[in-house]
This record gives sequence, C-alpha cells and structure tokens, in this order.
Amino acid sequence: MKLRRLPAGLFALTLACGSEPGGGTGDEGISGLTEGTTPTDDEAGGDGDGDGDGSGKLDLGPDSDVGSDGELECDDVLVAVVRDFQIAHPDFESGSGVDPGIVEFMLGPDDKPVYAGNPTTPTTNGQEHFDQWYRDVPGVNMSFEVEIPLTDNGDGSYTYANPAFFPIDDQGFGNEGNGHNYHFTLELHGEFTYEGGEVFEFTGDDDLFTFVNGRLGIDLGGVHGPLNGVIDMDAMAATLEIEVGETYSLDFFFAERHTSQSNFRIDTSIACLSVPPIG
Repeated sequence: MKLRRLPAGLFALTLACGSEPGGGTGDEGISGLTEGTTPTDDEAGGDGDGDGDGSGKLDLGPDSDVGSDGELECDDVLVAVVRDFQIAHPDFESGSGVDPGIVEFMLGPDDKPVYAGNPTTPTTNGQEHFDQWYRDVPGVNMSFEVEIPLTDNGDGSYTYANPAFFPIDDQGFGNEGNGHNYHFTLELHGEFTYEGGEVFEFTGDDDLFTFVNGRLGIDLGGVHGPLNGVIDMDAMAATLEIEVGETYSLDFFFAERHTSQSNFRIDTSIACLSVPPIG
C-alpha cells in the first residue's frame, strides 16, 4: 500500500468495476446496523454536490474526469485521505456502542457530513470536535494519502477486504504505545453514472457514513465491532433521488476510534466511479 503525506485539503478517488450488479440487499431507508462476521466484546444543509444549483446532480465542468467521448474515466485504485489523531482527542477512546444519527441526512455544502448531535451523541462530544474528523486542523490531525487497490472478482463486482486495516502505522502521531495506530479517519469522494442495478456495500468498524447524491445511504455510526451496510441503488432510488442515466456523487467517510481491531471491506458493482483531477 502506497502512502505519502498530503498538502492540506487534497484528496482523490478513482474506481473501475464490472457492470453487473453484485450481491447485497437494500431498502427505501438508510442502510446500517447489520452485524458483521467478526464482532468483538470491547468494541460495542445543502444539496451535497457543491455546484450551487440546488439540484443534487454534479456539474461536470472542464475540470471533471471525463474522456473525449464524454464518458467518465476510471481506474482500479481507490485513493483516500487518512487523518491521524491522538488518543487524547475527546471523540477517540471515550465511549462505545452503536450510535446512529451522528450526522444529518444531507451532506453539507462543503461536501462534509453535518453534525447532528443535540448537543452531543452517546459516542461523540459536540460539533467542534466532530468537525475536526474530516478537516485538516494543525496540531489536531495530520493528513496522508493512501491507495486502496480493488480485486476483480470476475463476476462484475470488485472488493477490497482487510481485517487488519492500519494504513498509517508508525506515521503521524505514531502508535502511542499500541501495536498499531488505531486513531484515524478516512475520506473518499467520487462520481458515477447510475446505470441501474448497482450496489455499494461496506463492512467494518467503527463509524461509516456513505452519501449518494448528497443523501445518506449508509449510517454505521458509533464505536462498535464490524457492522454491514448496503446501498442498493435501485431499491433506494427514491430516497437518494437518483435516475438512470444521470451522474451523481458518492462520498464515503470512515473513522477508526478504538483499540483492538480495524476491519474494512468494500464490495461494489458500480460500473465506473471517478473524480476530477486534483488541483
């Protein structure tokens, strides 16, 4: 896995998958809170597209990752921003349990989750601390770029599965006396053309929030063992306000907040997911 320090605020995501739908089920509501395969005892405002038009659909301008034929260009590697935190941060090692409802249904106008605590939630300690999870804050976190390669399953689906996901061991603030660096967040942003039949699935711990078209599709908030969430694009099309043939955003936010394990698995049958070039 490749790793390098990021200048403030830079990140990218590109992904290529087969066109056939993969496994998994969904419903008309937000997906989440399904037990994973290896739980542990100790880990219990805007339209979201940033284009300002209020439509929720992406404005694919001149900087978009679009080929000469008008199609999105795709690669087979996820490139994510990982932010390292210290154990002393109020939201890390401070609570446990499944905690849905940490974020609002709509992604913020800056393409970040909007904190929904009133004023807190069982595993978080207010907006000021949560807003640091996915933003560069000198002295609070350090940002790195991490590549996540996907495996072609040969059936139209791609997978990344890592039951020991520790991408920044000995980096940033270091392991702080632990065997691994357990205290970090991860952020991915992409866009895809909805062709019908696509599925996006995540299994892991701890928090995971996935938005499609700026709308929350998976909510696995909290400090817990591995949980599973699925976005069946067809089943959730009305909730996500998506239509076949249109291009939409997919925004993915993960947090590892507690020692003992870090599970991270993505399965998807999205045909092509990509982002505009960095810069």
